[in-house]
Amino acid sequence: MLNFERLPFFVLASIVLLLTPGPAVLYIIARSLDQGRAAGLVSVLSVEVGNFFHAVAAALGLSALLFSFPVAFNVIKYLGAAYLVYLGVRKLLGNSAALTEAHVQPQSLRRIFSQGVTVAVLNPKTALFFIAFLPQFVDRARGQVALQLLSLGCLFVLMAVISDGMYALLASSAGHWLKSHQNIWSVERYVVGFIYIGLGITAALA
Repeated sequence: MLNFERLPFFVLASIVLLLTPGPAVLYIIARSLDQGRAAGLVSVLSVEVGNFFHAVAAALGLSALLFSFPVAFNVIKYLGAAYLVYLGVRKLLGNSAALTEAHVQPQSLRRIFSQGVTVAVLNPKTALFFIAFLPQFVDRARGQVALQLLSLGCLFVLMAVISDGMYALLASSAGHWLKSHQNIWSVERYVVGFIYIGLGITAALA
């Protein structure tokens, strides 16, 4: 059973993270700009199928580890918090990806879906993100760690479908306007970077 006292913080943290554009969002926007609404929505579904795979894998793997070694819970929690801070620092020190650099070649809808799922499933950064993020909101005292992790993962993926779908619809409607306004993405790395750092620090001190 989920800890409903922590759930609002999880939802808020997830919303903030999802509304700040990252590589997956840039890919979805580029696909929507190049091939329209249908291609954009298919790319959203493909990315979230991959995210769901990682959520299930994190739930099963982490639950097995925590069941065998209870002390591993705190170890994973602090390592996860440190990883989130690392992501934030790296984002702040890096360059913000330009929308034009995310251009993709036209593909069939079936190809878009299979390609998106493959890329998402094989992305180790996504796996590390779920392993780092989800345990911060799990309460071992409530038991059924795997169910808690899976529930949180599914909730995150569902929210991602909605937010990424909004980006796809916006991009397909706005068209070239987004490409001509690069300043929209110029502050992206600062927003995302500080969000990751803040989330990591909060998780470590919780």
